[in-house]
Amino acid sequence: MVLNQERRFNSFDEYLIYDDGSDRLYELFNGELIPGPPESGVNVEIATFLLLHLSHRFGYRRVRGHGLELEVRGEPRNRFPDLTVLRQEHIALLKQRNTLRLSMPPPELVIEVVSPGEVQRHRDDIAKRSQYQDLGIPEYWIVDPTDSVILVLSLYQGLYQETRSISGEAYLESEQVGRLQITAAQVFAAIS
Repeated sequence: MVLNQERRFNSFDEYLIYDDGSDRLYELFNGELIPGPPESGVNVEIATFLLLHLSHRFGYRRVRGHGLELEVRGEPRNRFPDLTVLRQEHIALLKQRNTLRLSMPPPELVIEVVSPGEVQRHRDDIAKRSQYQDLGIPEYWIVDPTDSVILVLSLYQGLYQETRSISGEAYLESEQVGRLQITAAQVFAAIS
């Protein structure tokens, strides 16, 4: 659903100064604002569970939830990952607006929790993967509640490679995060 077909944005900078007075999140697609759908309860529960554990590892200021916006190349021009682990230098850069621009260093990690449905799976597996890879984000986690698996993708020579498929009693670990003291089973038990 297009919010305002008469209002078109010619650039990302023009979009950034727009304020409709609400807290709604919009994707900028072909110059038009598309309201983001509300997150499912399952996604919010998993993301919150992971946010608490990652905040313990990195500090609460470096882990951001769904409201963090990433400027990306392609369409849409922005993404709102379910979780993002920032670099220390991002904290000062995000004081004015919770948007990481293309001109800023990429975050250390983005995490997406797959919503039910093939369209959402394709978006997280293909479209977002391509855009995050293009930004040079070192790690991208795809958390799939349907299959109870966490796919860890790491950037090697500019391309994401699957480095881990975490399920069951395996601990969550990766190059960027190290080893968390939680298992995949505990992550997915958060929604039981």
